[in-house]
Amino acid sequence: MDGRMLVARAALHRWEEPVISGQRGSGTVFFSGCPLGCVYCQNAPIAEARAGIEASVADLARMCLSLQGQGALNVSLVTATPFAPQVVQAVARARRAGLDVPVVWNTSGYEAEATLRLLRDTVDVWLPDFKYADADLAARYSHAPDYPQVALRALRAMADQAGSPCFDEVDGAPRMTSGVLVRHMMLPGGLDASRRAVRLLWDEFGNSVGYSLMSQYTPVLASRARAGDGRAARVLQSCPELAGRVAAEEYEALLDFADRLGIDDYFWQEGDPADESFIPAWDGTGVR
Repeated sequence: MDGRMLVARAALHRWEEPVISGQRGSGTVFFSGCPLGCVYCQNAPIAEARAGIEASVADLARMCLSLQGQGALNVSLVTATPFAPQVVQAVARARRAGLDVPVVWNTSGYEAEATLRLLRDTVDVWLPDFKYADADLAARYSHAPDYPQVALRALRAMADQAGSPCFDEVDGAPRMTSGVLVRHMMLPGGLDASRRAVRLLWDEFGNSVGYSLMSQYTPVLASRARAGDGRAARVLQSCPELAGRVAAEEYEALLDFADRLGIDDYFWQEGDPADESFIPAWDGTGVR
């Protein structure tokens, strides 16, 4: 693509953790082309690079500055892994032009250590997923049986680079300015798997990273299958559990487990966020 990136949206996003979104919103840039192939992905059009507009380094620098000008709490780069070298150039260019909000790397966690070294002086806040502690689940749901060890190595590298989470204050509320905030999203019927993932994180990192335990799994496969999507229907034939939602009692049990482990503080979700209305439109907003 001759050094160009594929970007689907650049806009304020208010549905992240409070220290990421705050009241103003996170200045979120969604890139197309995820290195994972999660069968349940709610952002499939961009994960599979079926949506997006070509953008240059100069374009991305302009997007970052525009989001800061809109009052964004930070600039959050979502699934930018395929374009890491261009991102480094764009952020440096934007900083020379006045970008001074934290830069967040929002990632699946499936990152090569070489990529993280490249980003050392670019990223302030690491916002990775840790999806699975089990190779069989990683293979079943994301076609990546090596996900647990790859993601754990990546998390170690992020924590080594960033140190413990640090915060300042914006609008009377904390904003994360550096460190690692690791996310784990519970899947339907996945209480035991989630417990294993959270315990592995706790045993490895303790309270040196932040945690976000999420219940927002959205059963997009079911709606796609009803609309006639043959691939979604085939996935549900082999993984019927993915047609449902996370049971409230199982999610509460996961939070109780985190409490018993001794996690001092973590973000959790209340209500029912599993709604497709939370999925943005991949219409190129803010890219041009």
